[in-house]
Amino acid sequence: MHHDEIIGKVQALTQLPDRGSAEQATRAVLETLAERLPSGLAGHLAAQLPPTLAAALRPVAGASADGDTPTSAERFGLTTFAGRVAARAATDEETALRQAAGVLEVLDAALTPELMEKLTAALPADIGALLPSGRATEGTD
Repeated sequence: MHHDEIIGKVQALTQLPDRGSAEQATRAVLETLAERLPSGLAGHLAAQLPPTLAAALRPVAGASADGDTPTSAERFGLTTFAGRVAARAATDEETALRQAAGVLEVLDAALTPELMEKLTAALPADIGALLPSGRATEGTD
């Protein structure tokens, strides 16, 4: 899926007023996911997204400071997730959660089913509940 198609779908699903807002929401969700996911998984997500969106996942998807081992995921739940997305998207937490659900729904269509299964498994159940129905299963905490 191309950048413009992803942003257009996010805008439509989240009912954001313009593409700039949809872009900001999408990047906010991707950057926050990158902090929550193991770096290898973030890298796989980045590989399946257009380069303009993959960049939001890349800083975390790289190696650790020593350059040898991948970085590990931060462990946080829905409250922290919502707060980080809200801060990055310049909105309130309730709106951030609606936007995150929309972005995740678009990602579900953009990424391979196998990668979405790995994403689902890597997220705690409370964040996983934002995934499209049928995907949300109990993940790790």
